[in-house]
Amino acid sequence: MFSPVQFNQLTLKNRVVMAPMTRARNENGIPNEKNALYYAQRSEAGLIVSEGSPISTTAAGVLYIPGLYTQEQVEGWKLVTKAVHEKGSKMFAQLWHVGRVSHISNQPNRQAPVGASDIQAANSYAFGYDENGKEGFVICSKPRALETAEVKQVVQDFAHAAANAIEAGFDGIELHGANGYLIEQFLNPAINNRQDEYGGSIENRVRFLLEAIDACIDKIGADKVAIRLTPYGGLHELPLYDEIDATYQYIAEELNKRGIVYIHIMDQQSRGSFALPEGFLEKFRTWYKGIIILAGGMTREKSETLINAGTIDLAGFGEDFIANPDLVYRLENKLPLTPPNRDLHYGLTDKGYIDWKTWNEMTQEEQAALEAGNYRK
Repeated sequence: MFSPVQFNQLTLKNRVVMAPMTRARNENGIPNEKNALYYAQRSEAGLIVSEGSPISTTAAGVLYIPGLYTQEQVEGWKLVTKAVHEKGSKMFAQLWHVGRVSHISNQPNRQAPVGASDIQAANSYAFGYDENGKEGFVICSKPRALETAEVKQVVQDFAHAAANAIEAGFDGIELHGANGYLIEQFLNPAINNRQDEYGGSIENRVRFLLEAIDACIDKIGADKVAIRLTPYGGLHELPLYDEIDATYQYIAEELNKRGIVYIHIMDQQSRGSFALPEGFLEKFRTWYKGIIILAGGMTREKSETLINAGTIDLAGFGEDFIANPDLVYRLENKLPLTPPNRDLHYGLTDKGYIDWKTWNEMTQEEQAALEAGNYRK
């Protein structure tokens, strides 16, 4: 887990991945020096996947997040990738379109969000402005279903953002096909009620995902393209359906043909949703021969067991990286982890962002309190 590894063109100093996490620290949507410091602090990871970055003005469902669709954003991200590369880590950009998981305050001219259909995520929240102009979590607005031609434009938006990511110095891109956002909205037949070429059969529901993958491959090459998926995920009101295994087997086999760099699977049990069924990962490994990353509730022990069994290749850690910038060091040395403070996950302050201490920066009193389970930021 802590040794260097090479997968074709991708050489990593260890098998630990920092998973993508929204932090909402960019008031103008342009990355800056503080973002560069945040990621550099966590560059013990072999691979860092950036926070989800919107691919267009209509792709966001959270305030204060850095995008990848303007030249100013590209220039800002260059600060981040340079800082990470100087520490010897690789970095992929996660490309994000939230679809219906948005609010009119996140959209241009307060227009309706767009989705695979007009079915509202009426019990889910975006991070936007309420009717009084106060920021916070607000119920997702009713979406408008994308027209067929608009779907094809979103595909091109993904490709444009992918090219921008490479210009910004990223080593590759990861499409956000998870967590109930736009790509997964197309996959799920309970949400996708379309009558065009993007609805109905498994092949049609997967078409948008594959077209986005193919457009990105055309722009930057298959060895720089990856995707995140959440099979059996239920976040943002995506119900389970009968064809889940068949759907993800088709996805895996199609992506196998394309030779993309990896598939990043998230087990949403740690997010209060459905767990991956027993044996699913082992089945998925027979369908997909490339690199598999697993995130969600990972520990050193679980990671090593799955890596040694050949079920996965890399272990993804999310929230643990927030409060433990030296997470790799702590895992390797079996040191206690600083608990996160979720009240500090979002917001425009430095507190809870770039001020977390490494183990070696802590006083002996702080280390003792952490070992006793009494330390909290």
